[in-house]
Amino acid sequence: MAAPAIPLGEEKAIFRVCPVTRLRVDLAAERMIIANATAAVIFLLVGGVMGLLLALTRWEAVHLLPATWYYRLVTGHGFNMLVAWIVFFEVAGLYFGSTVLLNARLASPWAARLAFALMLLGALLVNGIVLAGRADVMFTAYVPLKAHPLFYLGVILFAVGALIAVALFFVNLLIARLEGRYTGSVPLVVFGLATAAIIATYTLLSGAIAFIPAFFWSLGWLRTYDPGFYRNLFWGFGHPAQQINLAAMVAVWYALAAITVGATPINEKLCRLAFVLYILFINLGAAHHLLVDPGLSFAWKMFNTSYAMYLAVLGSLIHAFSIPAAVEVALRRQGYRRGLFEWLRRAPWQEPGFAALVVSMVLFGWLGGVSGVIIGTEQLNMQFHNTLAVPGHFHATVVGGTTLAFMGLTYYLIPLIFRRELRLKRLASYQPYVFGFGMLLLILGFLLSGTLGVPRRDWAVFKTPAAFSTLIPESAQFTLAIAGLGGVIASIGGAMFLLVVLSSVLTGAVQEARSLRLVVASPADPPEAAETAHEEPRGTFVIALAFLAFFILVYFRNWWLLGLRSWLVH
Repeated sequence: MAAPAIPLGEEKAIFRVCPVTRLRVDLAAERMIIANATAAVIFLLVGGVMGLLLALTRWEAVHLLPATWYYRLVTGHGFNMLVAWIVFFEVAGLYFGSTVLLNARLASPWAARLAFALMLLGALLVNGIVLAGRADVMFTAYVPLKAHPLFYLGVILFAVGALIAVALFFVNLLIARLEGRYTGSVPLVVFGLATAAIIATYTLLSGAIAFIPAFFWSLGWLRTYDPGFYRNLFWGFGHPAQQINLAAMVAVWYALAAITVGATPINEKLCRLAFVLYILFINLGAAHHLLVDPGLSFAWKMFNTSYAMYLAVLGSLIHAFSIPAAVEVALRRQGYRRGLFEWLRRAPWQEPGFAALVVSMVLFGWLGGVSGVIIGTEQLNMQFHNTLAVPGHFHATVVGGTTLAFMGLTYYLIPLIFRRELRLKRLASYQPYVFGFGMLLLILGFLLSGTLGVPRRDWAVFKTPAAFSTLIPESAQFTLAIAGLGGVIASIGGAMFLLVVLSSVLTGAVQEARSLRLVVASPADPPEAAETAHEEPRGTFVIALAFLAFFILVYFRNWWLLGLRSWLVH
């Protein structure tokens, strides 16, 4: 069903009305959401294959790739998974949030097409030049490692396209307000996406300041490029890029909680405050990559890894309590009130979005969040800097957290936006658990290997004449095997996701969405008295106490290890 908009100026837009959500969907916005989501899934496939090959190489009993191809795929895997897959999906999310959720139109379809074209061209350039063997510089591309100029040009084009998409997001919000599509504040999910867009603006500009001189240097227009200057600017891009993912992921968590159990936050103002804390303080976490750099003062390192950064951690703790508390209250209002955890036992565990929500939050918070605070502490960082524990941390946050959350949301975009029937529903129900279990093993394998001193990016640890190989205990063979096995299982989970998505989009029946839930029947509406009844999230409070106990135990265990470690100083 389509209806004409009431446009501003000469712009025209055609809408359809979703029969489930009753939201008006601008067809131009829908096309751009589909285009960006499709590109995201394609680059997820490419990066996932590279990741499987890398996991089978770090598993030294297999040791699949030669050194040249190992470092080549480290570069490609980092770009495709940390940048291409996630940013394409986030752009689709920005368009969805600023148009569909606000019943608004896409302000400039041609600008959206330009942004997509630049991002796609940039991503193809980077992948082409990496696979051609002209950019074996890894994801960070630290100077003085020099890639072909097209590598830097590809990154710059991708960043410019993403900046255009971010700017269009803000224009969409302005046009929606001027046309009366919403009053007051935007919905919480859109507020979270706006947080991601604000962080993205700073991040992409910082990346431009780092990569444009590197592009000139690769062309020979600059004779030298200071490595310390580049590293500082790069991590103003590289780590905050993951904070964009954090804000977008949390917004997706709120959306999945609402879709799967009808959850609404207990205190929405507090949730918005937590997003504001991200805007003000989250980028300080990037300092942990620079804690061993001699050019930065102790005062700078201490400030960035302590007092101000704790406020960003506070924001995450607020969300970590708010979302499960909202889920608990919603399920208690549906009648699951007995004891502390009946609501948890009776939750829709077969619903792929709910499974993705829970597994994503566990991997992100219990492993990624805790390890992030440890790595962000200056003294403890000395144990883990440049070890495999660092990839263990960001695989917990970006893959176990963000990627799995985005996978969960994708299942609902297929009927709501692609207007296709979701196929292989049973496979979709199991996919978050298979992917999550694989990531759990990989993350634990990486973290434990890093604790044993296994270096971060080395092609071989025990099959090398390097001096450090004699300092690493043989038990690291076992932890690397755990990581390799986890990579294989996670790849199976990723293949399950791709199979469900591709079969649904390519062969699913063309039809409008019929319900929000995909597998489990939607619950009956609770009585009006239940909707307004006061329910206390007692179970969530117990889970929060367990998390804090776990955090304290792991945190102080690492201080204990710091005191026991034998430091070889010559």
